[in-house]
Amino acid sequence: MTVWDDLVGQERVSERLAGAARDADAFVTAAAADGPLPETSSMTHAWLFTGPPGAGVTQTARAFAAALQCVSPDRALGGAPGCGFCDGCHTALIGTHADVNTVVAMGAEILYKHMKETVRKSFTSPANGRWQIILVEEAERLNEKSGNAVLKAVEEPAPRTVWLLCAPSIEDVLPTIRSRCRHLNLSTPSVAAVADMLVRREGIEPDVAAAVARATQGDVDRARRLATDPAARARRAAVLKLPLRVEDIGSALKAAQELVDVAAEDAKQLAEEMDAKETEELREALGAAQGGRLPRGTAGVFKDLEADQKRRKTRTQRNTLDIALSDLTSFYRDVLALQLGSRVAIANGDAEDVLERMARGGSPESTLRRIEAIAACGRALDRNVAPLLAVEAMTMALRAG
Repeated sequence: MTVWDDLVGQERVSERLAGAARDADAFVTAAAADGPLPETSSMTHAWLFTGPPGAGVTQTARAFAAALQCVSPDRALGGAPGCGFCDGCHTALIGTHADVNTVVAMGAEILYKHMKETVRKSFTSPANGRWQIILVEEAERLNEKSGNAVLKAVEEPAPRTVWLLCAPSIEDVLPTIRSRCRHLNLSTPSVAAVADMLVRREGIEPDVAAAVARATQGDVDRARRLATDPAARARRAAVLKLPLRVEDIGSALKAAQELVDVAAEDAKQLAEEMDAKETEELREALGAAQGGRLPRGTAGVFKDLEADQKRRKTRTQRNTLDIALSDLTSFYRDVLALQLGSRVAIANGDAEDVLERMARGGSPESTLRRIEAIAACGRALDRNVAPLLAVEAMTMALRAG
């Protein structure tokens, strides 16, 4: 199993990256790291990966990082880097490789304080890997200060440093940064490709795999989660029942409260797991034994960590709401298709009775207004409107039609 096997429907991109990894491997093997990359090489120092949600943008970047760090002995016999089994591939894929540094947004933005140490490290030689790799998830969340820090590093990189930036689209990244990157755009995998992956890699029954792949419209991550996580399926089923629960004002407000509460509970569960681990790791790093006193002058460090954790919790809650909004949009898109007599395949086949009932009870115009209300809720959440207020406005609009 190579590092490319998990990239569903991205054969064209995988082929280009495999070629770049081969050129990079030859460059390092020839011990020419102190000189510039040959002009004919398909390898470069900065890459920008873009694509719609679920296309596997971050997974593709991480697979490329693994191929660059591959230490398989088969390479000497002409094998392609990216075996998927060696220590370099394995640790890069699971996120523990010492020379693969991942940057994620704790809140709505990637702050400079979270980037400065990574930028500094990008100018150093790899500790034990073949390349120093910086993987920035959601590069669109770089603010002005952190973006300028990345720009400087990308403009004048160290000889053995590679930047991998991930974003939804090329327009979401600062023009000065994207102009210095090689751009690869991923496409949404087909429903059939996602279903096939679930059967082969996850052991899911073919009919279940086909249903979740169709429901998520090619979103690989969501399809895998629905196929393997009963709680995720239960949440989705509850969301798809929401259109039937907004018949009066009281029911609409109650449905909004329940939706926000579920998102908050998800965020709380994730926070409890991650926050405790991070806090204990920080205590150990500062020299405090478990349950012991902290060194003097470290209160500010813990205050900063708590602020970051609070931002991440808020972000997680909104991510959960975004998934619910996506499910609702898909639901009303199916309703609209039925109302217009469209031949488009129904995504939510498991809710066909409800879809037909909604289609008979409304008009295409009212369905379009409901879809716009869901989009307006998403925009409100992006503007940091209180989640309950935004979702209440949406459920009231869904009721009005």
